Amino acid sequence: MRTLFFAALACLTVAVPAHAATLEEMAGQMIVVGFDGDDAGDASVKAVAAELKAGRLGGVMYLKKNVASLAAVEQMNAAFRGASPDLPPFITLDQEGGAVERLTEDVGFTEIPRAVVIAAENTPDEAEAIYRKMAEGIVKEGFTVNFGPVADLNSNPDNQVIAKFGRAFSADPKTVVDYDRAFIAAHHAVGLATALKHFPGHGSSTADSHEGFVDITKTWSEDELEPYRALIGEGVVDMVMVGHLYHADYADGAEQTPSSLSKRWIDGVLRTDLGFDGVVISDDLEMGAIRDHFTLKQTVVEGVRAGMDILLFSNTGYQRPTLSKEVLDILLTQAAADPAFKARIEESYGRIVALKERLK
Repeated sequence: MRTLFFAALACLTVAVPAHAATLEEMAGQMIVVGFDGDDAGDASVKAVAAELKAGRLGGVMYLKKNVASLAAVEQMNAAFRGASPDLPPFITLDQEGGAVERLTEDVGFTEIPRAVVIAAENTPDEAEAIYRKMAEGIVKEGFTVNFGPVADLNSNPDNQVIAKFGRAFSADPKTVVDYDRAFIAAHHAVGLATALKHFPGHGSSTADSHEGFVDITKTWSEDELEPYRALIGEGVVDMVMVGHLYHADYADGAEQTPSSLSKRWIDGVLRTDLGFDGVVISDDLEMGAIRDHFTLKQTVVEGVRAGMDILLFSNTGYQRPTLSKEVLDILLTQAAADPAFKARIEESYGRIVALKERLK
């Protein structure tokens, strides 16, 4: 039945549900942050749980530094879930297989190969079985969202962030769709949400958005949208993760606006052209492509105006326990001054709660 619930995401309503009593609680749901600590008894972990309980935070992001042992992860995630049982937090991680994993053999988690190997050595059905075992392990530890599958095309063999680590299944869009579908189905079978990434396509890029500005104007092609078009059309996409990629033909005015802050990409291409009405989440907003060029206020305000539902901060660049409160304060201050911005928060809240209802 969970698979049917997730498939119903194509029909999401954006009406504001009855969960939130205040604008603060609505805005809080739009924030997902990284945290310090690797034990449920750590002060930083307790502080995050308190923010979740108060409705000022929508979820957390795990990095390898947070994983000391599987037992400790289970205890932390139990605390996070217990802090907000009625509206379960997004407890997120990147567990693709290969080089991009937060749960590793070092702590007793069974690792799997990178995407390019999975596709080369397995049929989509066989890949689904592999991902099903991985997903069972993830959900056992108490997570609710895995940031995958990678929908990028392996079109540039010299790509520094996708091809270098074998993160894409293929250069062929149809093949990518087949294996993305297997990844999603495996996660849905155990009640996990997924996030297609990195919209509108990082596979052809010649630079790494972790490090700085990435211009895909001369390398990107329409084919890179095909995995999104196909899977959105099938109604199986929970979230789309938007990357920090600049394309001159999709810039907002004269500004060199990355896709994560671009209304033309999010509201235009993703929402209107591709028909996606689910949750849109940013890639980490502390990557060099964003943090080196935009202030925190600019990032938050422009991201929400562009159509972003969830603002993801790893808290590795800012590195301060007050970050989520700062983001929340920016959201509330802007909402008080701009009714259209307030309406965007309400719209995002509706999408977020609709997805969270399916994670219970």
